[in-house]
Amino acid sequence: MEPEANEYATEPVPDSSTVGWLRVAMISAMVAFSLPTFLTGLEVAAVYSAADTAIILLTGTAILTLLGCITGGIGAATRLSSYMLNRIAFGEYGAALVNIAFAISLLGWFGVNIDLFSDAVLRLSREMFSAEIPAWVVELFAGALMTVTTFFGFRAINLLSTLLVPVLMVVTVQLIAGSLDALPFTELMQRAAAGNGSFGNGVSAVVGGIIVGTVILPDITRFLRHWRHAAYGVILSYFLVSTIVMAAGAIASTALADHDLLNILLTLGIGWAAFAVVIFGSWVLNSLNLYSTMLSVESTLPRLNNRALILVCGALGTVAAFFNILDYFLEFLFYLSIAFVPVSGVIAVDYCLCRRNAFHGARIGQLQQARWSAIVAWLAGATVALMGSWGWFALSSIAALDAVLVASALYYLLQRGKTA
Repeated sequence: MEPEANEYATEPVPDSSTVGWLRVAMISAMVAFSLPTFLTGLEVAAVYSAADTAIILLTGTAILTLLGCITGGIGAATRLSSYMLNRIAFGEYGAALVNIAFAISLLGWFGVNIDLFSDAVLRLSREMFSAEIPAWVVELFAGALMTVTTFFGFRAINLLSTLLVPVLMVVTVQLIAGSLDALPFTELMQRAAAGNGSFGNGVSAVVGGIIVGTVILPDITRFLRHWRHAAYGVILSYFLVSTIVMAAGAIASTALADHDLLNILLTLGIGWAAFAVVIFGSWVLNSLNLYSTMLSVESTLPRLNNRALILVCGALGTVAAFFNILDYFLEFLFYLSIAFVPVSGVIAVDYCLCRRNAFHGARIGQLQQARWSAIVAWLAGATVALMGSWGWFALSSIAALDAVLVASALYYLLQRGKTA
């Protein structure tokens, strides 16, 4: 497979480069099979009763599906990356700020995931094979593997996802079956809550863990032929696969009274599955993180070579993981992530209700320097997100959703005020 010469970072994807919806859905599904999604189910089950956990997971994935259908549909309809959509909605200067924040966050999560990958591989190698591997070897190998995959572009990530999704489907089925052998379903559903978490906090945990993926969803749905195809993929990957994966983690945690996924898989005698989840899930998730980072930087600085960008960004993320500086960077990354969630609300309102023509045709080349109504709405939504995460403000009790709603409503009002 030859490296992609053009990933269309600053222009619409042409008809000749579009693919079937199932191929794009496989990428989203592969991300859903990653370690963080399983862990979300475990964390929710550790606090709530089995019945409440089921309702929380369904509610959270329903919200994500709705948001994903909107953002993914816009990506498919315009054939533009999330970063080009930012440039149209926020103007050149506003988008530069948003895109650089995206790039820092995604590159940071690239390093965090390499750390998670390394810790899991080292532990599994000790417990399954009594082998000691230097951490730097694992981190260097992981960074190189994920960077090389990204170097070959969207189609390589797509092919990898298509091949690996069936493997992780088998892992998930085995995890559920083994857990229900340990504790029958009727008894499992009778388990009481172990904590005092509110319903809103539970849904926030589900939504907050995945919502950043909905913001950058146009990066892959732009390769689709029609917005309906994006909806099909989002329903399959977010509502079905993500719910099943989180439910698998929750069932295993409840049945075995253990909140450590690696322990659970080893206890069930399917240690190979632990390697599959850690290696395959992290591989695709981080390749997609790096791919989106490249699109973000290239759309802001279009004269840079995308292959060089991938190599440089991959090296930076790997070096950061190697020196463990991300232990101190994690809290900053968390706040940065929730701060740019409202971006999707602004773009959705701008496209669906205010200025659809601005996202199509020749208007793409007529970008404004700054669109203050969009910037102000985004900052207001980001403030709401941060206040919600600190427990200072709540509309729906779901901080990320509140941020999207506030940004959307304020932007619409500001736009209406301009035309009144």
